[in-house]
Amino acid sequence: MQKYGVNELRQMFLDFFESKGHLIMKSFSLVPQNDKSLLLINAGMTPLKPYFTGAEIPPRKRVATCQKCIRTGDIENVGITARHGTFFEMLGNFSFGDYFKHEAIAWSWEFLTEVVGLDPDRLYPSVYLDDDEAFNIWRDEIGIAPERIYRFGKEDNFWEHGSGPCGPCSEIYYDRGEAYGCGKPGCTVGCDCDRYIEIWNNVFTQFDNDGKGNYTELATKNIDTGMGLERLAVVVQDVDSIFDVDTIEALRNRVCEVCGCEYHKDHQTDVSVRLITDHIRSATFMISDGIMPSNEGRGYVLRRIIRRAARHGHLLGKEGLFMADLSRTVIEGSKAGYPELEEKKEFIFKVLDNEEKQFNKTIDQGLVILAQMEEQMTQAGIKRLSGDDAFKLYDTYGFPLDLTREILSEKGYEIDQDGFDAAMKNQKETAKANSAFSKKYSGDEGSVYDLIDASVTSEFVGYDMTEYESEVLVLTTDTEIVDALLEGSEGTIITSVTPFYATMGGQTGDTGVIKNANGCFEVQDTIKLRGGRVGHVGIMKSGMISRGDRVSLEVDRKKREAICRNHSATHLLQSALRRVLGTHVEQKGSLVEDGRLRFDFSHFQAMTPEEIGQTEKIVNELIEEKLKVDTVETGIDEAKKLGAMALFGEKYGDIVRVVNMGGKSVELCGGTHVKNTGDVFCFKIISESGISAGVRRIEAITGGSVIDYLSDKEKLLNESAAELKAVPSEVPEKIAHLLGEIKELKSENESLKAKVANSSASDVMNNVTEVKGVKLLAAELPDLDMNSLRQLGDRFKEQLGEGVIVLASARDGKVNLCAMATDGAIAKGAHAGNIIKQAAAITGGGGGGRPNMASAGGKDPSKIRECIDAVKGILETMI
Repeated sequence: MQKYGVNELRQMFLDFFESKGHLIMKSFSLVPQNDKSLLLINAGMTPLKPYFTGAEIPPRKRVATCQKCIRTGDIENVGITARHGTFFEMLGNFSFGDYFKHEAIAWSWEFLTEVVGLDPDRLYPSVYLDDDEAFNIWRDEIGIAPERIYRFGKEDNFWEHGSGPCGPCSEIYYDRGEAYGCGKPGCTVGCDCDRYIEIWNNVFTQFDNDGKGNYTELATKNIDTGMGLERLAVVVQDVDSIFDVDTIEALRNRVCEVCGCEYHKDHQTDVSVRLITDHIRSATFMISDGIMPSNEGRGYVLRRIIRRAARHGHLLGKEGLFMADLSRTVIEGSKAGYPELEEKKEFIFKVLDNEEKQFNKTIDQGLVILAQMEEQMTQAGIKRLSGDDAFKLYDTYGFPLDLTREILSEKGYEIDQDGFDAAMKNQKETAKANSAFSKKYSGDEGSVYDLIDASVTSEFVGYDMTEYESEVLVLTTDTEIVDALLEGSEGTIITSVTPFYATMGGQTGDTGVIKNANGCFEVQDTIKLRGGRVGHVGIMKSGMISRGDRVSLEVDRKKREAICRNHSATHLLQSALRRVLGTHVEQKGSLVEDGRLRFDFSHFQAMTPEEIGQTEKIVNELIEEKLKVDTVETGIDEAKKLGAMALFGEKYGDIVRVVNMGGKSVELCGGTHVKNTGDVFCFKIISESGISAGVRRIEAITGGSVIDYLSDKEKLLNESAAELKAVPSEVPEKIAHLLGEIKELKSENESLKAKVANSSASDVMNNVTEVKGVKLLAAELPDLDMNSLRQLGDRFKEQLGEGVIVLASARDGKVNLCAMATDGAIAKGAHAGNIIKQAAAITGGGGGGRPNMASAGGKDPSKIRECIDAVKGILETMI
């Protein structure tokens, strides 16, 4: 048998099924589209769910893919065993109401035995216990002896997920030989050992489950198959594990080279090598699909993957950055199947470098904090880290929870998971309260729109017109499909043709009216629905509109024109940013409304005022050039030849729309734009800020909004000048003069306070007492900040010689506390940090510090005297 490489096997599979009439679709992004139930694509069929459910019509009834997938359910086991990994490629062939069991089984056998060349005598099929049809096909049509066909129950060979479509499975196992077996007498197909490995799974979706255990035959039956590419390569190349197949072995060897270690020499080293090898694959592919490290959602999955790998690099003794180097090997080994990796490689490297730098800054500090927490647990005689402390490490120091758990478990500690979850929930609820939004007409799964027939679709004609007559196909309320909408009713109207642009690609949907002689419907939003449908969401202002009516659709033209200006400005802005900051700039998100635009982009530091000014200048120069804006629909490959920029992580069809602004900006975009850049009129950046690691945000305005903005600024300047009794041009000078006066007055004030403090301090030394042979100075001083307290404390310490000093002062309604202990006092048991911690509690505050110096704050100045009086007793317990 020829030992084909991973890239060869992928192409062989796709070529084989293309010869069987299948449409070969490129891998979908790892980011699920229109599926809020998943963070990441985790199976080959997941992106095709709308075709299986009937929500959308597939491009062809026969489809084949090689889908990149990520699963993190067993992430704790990655590296520990050679079986587990987070990233894998899933080969799959699918039938949507076309062929069924006969063809699916025959083709799977043909591919494995005739194309790949696996030994038929080492292949064993399995079927569902009651699936005689599949059993007979294997026995009678493929020619497999009955004793070689295994029947398994529901747990192994029946796919279902609650109610809905489901069906039996037929798997194909490969016998790797006795060397991989467990040696037990009953070892056979289905054993948990590594001898019999499942390489292909045919799912026959033929039943509908009503959720109560009742099954009925589906009128349209589907085929969903899956075969792990890496697992197939293990069999074909006859190697021990996925870490030994050609492309992954090359990466594994590079890990060893970079980290200066050897594989198969030491178990713990092997664990780290396998973990880094797997995790850098996942990270590279996730970043290539536009996922950025963050503390939420899929961004958190990426962050924990990168940081786990970075930590294991440290465990192997690797210093400095190394993950971008490894990513090069990933890209080199996989770009044949995923050319986007090569296209995005510089950005991938920057994201990895940036995240690794961030982690390197915090890991040492975080490890110190964790060590302190471990010490506290040891002193308290407990073995469980509190949820609040675990969350602090996660939220403040960027430690993924599983990283904290991993470090602690190595030392016999565990984490209060419930406590951590509670802290996380509290944070999320706080965030949710600050950013609540309605999903009433969102088009999400589970909404009324799922009830619409899949054949209903809408044609968009709004690029060239803002008014059009069309037929009403569907009307809905928020809960049901209806025949008509009456005056006062809220709902959605779907027409066969529409000039209304639906919210998509960051551009907000059009508003306007839909009307005829019988009624008028106010369109408050336009949304994109599955299957190419456009929903006009709003309220019936008068009369009634019914299904089948001819209606006039009229877009709010003034608002549309403002949106077009802002959308075209985002294209010019991206072009300018890439010129000013570099080609690593990629769009990470946008919001285009009639009143403003918001543009999120990849960059790893705040823009300087000069960079902001230069960017704004370039955009306005492009507007002044009055560049013609051309749009053309073409193939994706041709568009790339034209230099068109694509949105990171977006899935495009075979035909795309290219928006070309005089060759200065060329992007793939389905939005609406001005005809000439001069129509934007002018452009002004309002703000620039960071929204997450490696992502910046610019907010800007165009057209008349700039005039209004500058008028407001001029009004504010004139009002400020009037207050300063100056003309506008003198305002900066006047402010500088006032700030100088304020600085002088502050200096005089501090000098007077120091004199008062020194005057008070002359009497303070009279308060020195002695506690078990240790001198103690505990005193209250008036209206001093923390810095002044420390300065006086140092002075008193010189005068005291050896001993303990505790000073307190009330200022601005709060309490400042400072404690110091000399070496002699510390030797006798004194600890400034512990003294201040107990003393501060009396004033309703908290704090701490080192044995020789500590500070704290309090909330109740009325308790200062009680606090000072208590110090003597606190010190007595220590000496």
